[in-house]
Amino acid sequence: MEACNAVEREVDKVLSKFSTISEHADRVLRYITNYIEALKKEYDDGPSDHELTATQILILKQSLNKVRSTVQKLTTDHRDLHSTVSKVGKAIDRNFVSDFASTSREDVFSTPEQVQLLNQEAGLKVEDEGKEPFSELNQILDCLKLRDLGPALQWACAHRESLEAQNSSLEFKLHRLQFIDHIQRGPAGQGEAINYARTHFQQFVNRHEKELQSLMGMFLYLPHGISSSPYSHLLDPNMWVEIYDVFTRDACSLLGLSVDSPLSVCVNAGCTALPALLNIKQVMLQRQVTGIWNGKDELPIEIDLGQDSRYHSVFACPILRQQSTENNPPMRLICGHVISRDALNKLSNGNKLKCPYCPIEQSPSDARLIFF
Repeated sequence: MEACNAVEREVDKVLSKFSTISEHADRVLRYITNYIEALKKEYDDGPSDHELTATQILILKQSLNKVRSTVQKLTTDHRDLHSTVSKVGKAIDRNFVSDFASTSREDVFSTPEQVQLLNQEAGLKVEDEGKEPFSELNQILDCLKLRDLGPALQWACAHRESLEAQNSSLEFKLHRLQFIDHIQRGPAGQGEAINYARTHFQQFVNRHEKELQSLMGMFLYLPHGISSSPYSHLLDPNMWVEIYDVFTRDACSLLGLSVDSPLSVCVNAGCTALPALLNIKQVMLQRQVTGIWNGKDELPIEIDLGQDSRYHSVFACPILRQQSTENNPPMRLICGHVISRDALNKLSNGNKLKCPYCPIEQSPSDARLIFF
């Protein structure tokens, strides 16, 4: 609230000063206009062959000086007003921090109404058939947040063959959590846990034998409490977070989708890079060096987007200090050192090439394209 009050005070100063200058300018211009019109009328009323006297010439010169001084005064007042207006922008920058990351918060478009509004603004028309798989997955994820495994287990059973084809352990982890839920009830839930294990765990013996042995070992400590047993780690609440992530990853993989929304990735990367880009742009404008950088596929500075935004290895040529591209890939020399193709071509002297890091001479044709 104090930030708003600080900006409001600056705006009040602008309005007050503008009002004062406006009234003063109207009054002065009206006086000058009337004075000039009076002189013109007096001149028009005189004889046509009348010559100006020395006194009249002096009066005209004084009138011209008065007009010039008035214009200069009004110009100065306007300049001062512009300076006052600029202080409003400085007050906003000083009291309000630009939070670009707020545009990528998960709760911004979390409700169906907000999603529909975004689609309308973007002009997107999503057919019901296209929304059905996503709606089902979102409903399952909402149930997992409430620790309801039923919908997730039904979905995993319906897609068992596809999940096994991609070597997924989602169904086993869901059954494991359901089994642990039964056994957490103590001796009263022992019978249900045994029946559940007999019904569902047989199919997982070959792939998850050790995990099943740990689950069966929990029965030994059931009378005294599992929380003080060697299997207490199986009661960790983080297992619910893990199953949420596993389901999201495997379900998206099954649908051929990225776990992270491409739009979310772009927005988050842009929000991270935008402040640095705005700063470098301001510096380049101040130093008048905007024409130096005109690269289309690279940024003027290196911006670290964090580990989560690294999807492939990056090689920067130690000779040219440039990042490798498809047209300028990394090349491995026979001595083991790696440089870019452009650097290789520049260092080559006919059929000879001397490694810039060691004295080994070799042929440029011996260099091999490598992939990180």
